[in-house]
Amino acid sequence: MNRHGIGMTSQRTRERLIQRLYEEGLSNAQVLEVIRRTPRHLFVDEALAHRAYEDTSLPIGHNQTISQPYMVARMSELLLAAGPLDKVLEIGTGSGYQTAILSQLVERVFTVERIQGLQDRAKERLVELNLRNVVFRWGDGWEGWPALAPYNGIIVTAAAADVPQALLDQLAPGGRLVIPVGTGDVQQLMLIVREEDGFSRHVLDAVRFVPLLNGPLA
Repeated sequence: MNRHGIGMTSQRTRERLIQRLYEEGLSNAQVLEVIRRTPRHLFVDEALAHRAYEDTSLPIGHNQTISQPYMVARMSELLLAAGPLDKVLEIGTGSGYQTAILSQLVERVFTVERIQGLQDRAKERLVELNLRNVVFRWGDGWEGWPALAPYNGIIVTAAAADVPQALLDQLAPGGRLVIPVGTGDVQQLMLIVREEDGFSRHVLDAVRFVPLLNGPLA
């Protein structure tokens, strides 16, 4: 496999991954195509590149992980289920992989990361892939990015003990928030939609994410 993943081995493993995601019930053709063409191996350490197209989470340092492709696809599908989005907030840039997927599905992505080192590497990867519709912020994900609100969609890539009120406040009317909620082994993926008279909340899958922590960290 070369750096850009255009070798036959990479292509075959990517196709197997997409087939598996489809068999597990993921059916948004646009999401699956973006995952198929995005080189996930660039978002993990070189020592783990041979596992990049397995449907599993992998460590990326700082006690963080890159989410399994199934969960990236699932959350992206939920976010887009009501139609195209032009302005999405991502909480937890991490490796930048989910960011890269979103940037090919929506018009603009605003992403917040509390760990400076992870954010710097994510920026480099997206520049290398010529994904230019992403704006980065180093800060506390619990606070969101109020200066640029509201957002049509918000996606959170770490588990919050409770849904942050700041994120609800920054959701546009009709906007969708996809977030894992809970602590330890008891977490649920939730979809929250801002309606005219409040918020509708839908509890979906049992999940396991790293915790959403407070405060920026250099």
